[in-house]
Amino acid sequence: YDADDHLLFSSHREPPRPPASANRISGASVTKVLGGETLRIQVAEDLSHRDVIIDDIVSNFFRRVGWITIPILLILLATDILIFRRAVVPLLRASEEARTIGPARTGVRLPTKGIPSEILPLVTAVNQAFDRLEEGFHVQRQFTADAAHQLRTPLAILRTRIETLDASKGTRELHADIESMSRIVSQLLEIAELDTLVLDPGETADLRAVCAEVVGSIAPYALAQQKDIALRGTDGPVRVKGNAEMLQRAIFNLAENAIKYTADATSVDVEVHEDGSVQVRDCGPGIAPAEQGLVFQRFWRGDRQRHRTDGAGLGLSIVRGVVDDHDATIKVENLPSGGAQFTLSFHLAKAEPATA
Repeated sequence: YDADDHLLFSSHREPPRPPASANRISGASVTKVLGGETLRIQVAEDLSHRDVIIDDIVSNFFRRVGWITIPILLILLATDILIFRRAVVPLLRASEEARTIGPARTGVRLPTKGIPSEILPLVTAVNQAFDRLEEGFHVQRQFTADAAHQLRTPLAILRTRIETLDASKGTRELHADIESMSRIVSQLLEIAELDTLVLDPGETADLRAVCAEVVGSIAPYALAQQKDIALRGTDGPVRVKGNAEMLQRAIFNLAENAIKYTADATSVDVEVHEDGSVQVRDCGPGIAPAEQGLVFQRFWRGDRQRHRTDGAGLGLSIVRGVVDDHDATIKVENLPSGGAQFTLSFHLAKAEPATA
């Protein structure tokens, strides 16, 4: 504007506005003298649109440098994502390792390679805690194994001495007690072995063949008790994931337990199914519903067992250990006709491709 408030220059192609006195404007005014003539340079904004100057600056900015700003922002975003993933991947790997740690794999530790320095002290402390737990597990397992081994020798000596005595009712009872104690020692050794068992993921076993071996080996024991045991179900092989020796121990303990409690002159059935399951049934008193979740605890003896003098409540805990190691399932139920039924379900092995 000049001294008479006539518009001389405007940054916007807009029609001349009324004099400043007629409108409320906000801005800045600078007076300059050029060629002896006084000029007033005024920067103003219409109060009805106060952001006109900012809009003009932003539009000019994006028009001049905006084309390079967007790629830079995308590069920064990609860099942030890459850094985040590189920081998270080691944590995910550590969490996967943590899921594999258990009684049978106490030597596994969380990896520290690539862990962010802010989290590394926590991972180190967790690994140190695992070290202490492993030591405690080792002491417990070693005690069980050592105790069982130390008991074997005196039991063998005692059995030999009893066998040299004159046959009588008393010596027969002593011999039965020694056999029972020897069985308990063997079960303790089995438990110690199960605690350190590491399965081969690719190992498979024929469940039907395992059950046939169990029935054949325990049949003399059943006949001596005036009882019977039968193998039923499919006649073909049933390949499951697992260790054949461990499966044999689990099914043997179930069959032995069933023979103890089935009624005289009855049969225990071991039935194999093509879906990888095996059922062991007896004709005994059954198991109280309140006790069905307790029978797998070590040294637990419920009402069904209290009238028995043999056994220490270890057989079914061995079964539970084998089931857990094989990621299998076990179910116990009472049959409508009487007796208990244990169902073991293992994972079927993948069929091997046929060779030409």
